Amino acid sequence: MAEETTTFSLEEAFEQLDNMLEALESPEISLEKSFETYEAAMELLKKCDASIDQVEKKVLALNAEGELNEFHPDSE
Repeated sequence: MAEETTTFSLEEAFEQLDNMLEALESPEISLEKSFETYEAAMELLKKCDASIDQVEKKVLALNAEGELNEFHPDSE
């Protein structure tokens, strides 16, 4: 399985989520389209959560001298 090579921008993801929310709040959206939009938004939220978790783990890995100790989940 190949790793994803495109960069993931939280700012762009949040903008997409805002657009999805606007679409879901629209009275013109069909029920089918609202389910599709909701499902896509949930998948995007999962990616955001994973990205935030990675950043948080790196921040927590900073030692007292301000050096980054790489976090390895397998070493816990």
